[in-house]
Amino acid sequence: MAASRSLAGATEIQQESGEPNPGDETMSDAPAKYIPDPDGRNADFYRHLAAGVLHLQACDDCARVLHPPRFLCPGCGSDALVFQPSAGKGRIFSWTLTHRPVDPAWAAEGLPYATVIVEMEEGVRLVAGWRGSRDALRLDAPVRAEIEPAGDAFGFLYFRPAGEEG
Repeated sequence: MAASRSLAGATEIQQESGEPNPGDETMSDAPAKYIPDPDGRNADFYRHLAAGVLHLQACDDCARVLHPPRFLCPGCGSDALVFQPSAGKGRIFSWTLTHRPVDPAWAAEGLPYATVIVEMEEGVRLVAGWRGSRDALRLDAPVRAEIEPAGDAFGFLYFRPAGEEG
């Protein structure tokens, strides 16, 4: 590879063969959605989403449901925490519309897009994407979870109106 100077003075790396560098994209290439690599207790939550099922962490000693996942129960201090399947039902607590995404790949779904905070039947609140019309965004509207697996270790969580098919 050889370095060259552009008119702006920045150094550019080029292969000696003149071929584009691996990973170079053209402006017409659609950006791919960033897929996080969760770790710690979050890894367990997202591994369940990758399997297509929403699980929430709960304390085996006091039955408190927790989110985000933790190492100790904030109610009783126990470390007897397990992930249990959720019915995936809740109500819209709040939402926001994004007009200028940080990651351009999210613009492919259309702008503006909505992000919702849903209060689950289990009592915890989850932040997720919205898969319904913006007209259906109402405080306290009933919703259901929808999961889009993205590999073995991650899944995207979305919500849509409870009566709407997806």
